[in-house]
Amino acid sequence: MDRIIQSPGKYIQGADVLTRLGDYLKPMADRWLVVGDKFVLGFAEATLRNSLEAAALGCEIAPFGGECSQNEIDRLRDIAKRAECSAVLGIGGGKTLDTAKALAHFMGLPVAIAPTIASTDAPCSALSVIYTDAGEFDRYLMLPHNPNLVIVDTKIVAGAPSRLLAAGIGDAMATWFEARACSRSGATTMAGGKCTQAALALAELCYNTLTEEAEKAMLAAEKHVVTPALERIVEANTYLSGVGFESGGLAAAHAIHNGLTAIPDAHHYYHGEKVAFGTLTQLVLENAPQEELETVAALCYAVGLPITLAGLDIEEDIPAKMRIVAEAACAEGETIHNMPDDVTADQVYAALLVADQFGQQCLHNWE
Repeated sequence: MDRIIQSPGKYIQGADVLTRLGDYLKPMADRWLVVGDKFVLGFAEATLRNSLEAAALGCEIAPFGGECSQNEIDRLRDIAKRAECSAVLGIGGGKTLDTAKALAHFMGLPVAIAPTIASTDAPCSALSVIYTDAGEFDRYLMLPHNPNLVIVDTKIVAGAPSRLLAAGIGDAMATWFEARACSRSGATTMAGGKCTQAALALAELCYNTLTEEAEKAMLAAEKHVVTPALERIVEANTYLSGVGFESGGLAAAHAIHNGLTAIPDAHHYYHGEKVAFGTLTQLVLENAPQEELETVAALCYAVGLPITLAGLDIEEDIPAKMRIVAEAACAEGETIHNMPDDVTADQVYAALLVADQFGQQCLHNWE
């Protein structure tokens, strides 16, 4: 099988970079449909308009309807056609960005993505998650290309609640361990081939950046200021993890996250918060060295990520619930089957309970 790596056409990051947005968009198209979160447009619309106007670019601003559904995509498509837009810019959170990517795909137009939080690694990916108008999962839309441009204003990211940055750290933390597992097993990644050395190196750099910079970055996020550490963590959460997961591969950590969605207890926790516990569980499943387990648990604890089931509000009927989680994590087609060895639901059940016990032991020692 061929080895494949894919990534956005260009990645740009910096404080106040939205003021320079027009200069970066100008080579791509003359007239843009801007799909933006209503909250984000409330503080960024004037900056967007001024930046595009200074670059002599036309724009039509369309507030996002709230759900990445086919009906919302079709509504925005009609607006883009009437306004004769030749490219799409999405600004805001995950569903807004997924909508912009899907819209550009269906219209055959270039797309630029401007995430305003660093809570997941999705902005750089060639994937949109489509929901119904009521917010229920509909389908994954696999896109033929990654975004043409991803641009991240770290001043805006720093202004978001710090818990969102921590969730991004949790999501990014899994990248190296899952890519390592896929490299060992020779699994097919989301890029459609085996992992390249470049993707594996980016995944490892992502993890090393987290261990070196995450605590310092969280201090900056809590004060809503931009520092070198915050810049590095935003890049790790967004770009290194984005390319790392897509071209390095997913394994047990994300499958366990998906399993946790099968019970209602942790529904109100962010994706990355559940992935963090999934990463600890994957390490138990792999019988990883004690030092590695301790490093991951300590990092999670330092930035406020859960390392126990109680930290995800799972406190009653744990054996029965973990059976459900384990079965769901091992469902046909789940990424846990990218692990080097065959994994059974019984093994995942045991790893979940041991990861929880390990987390409890760590908390006892630290608190």
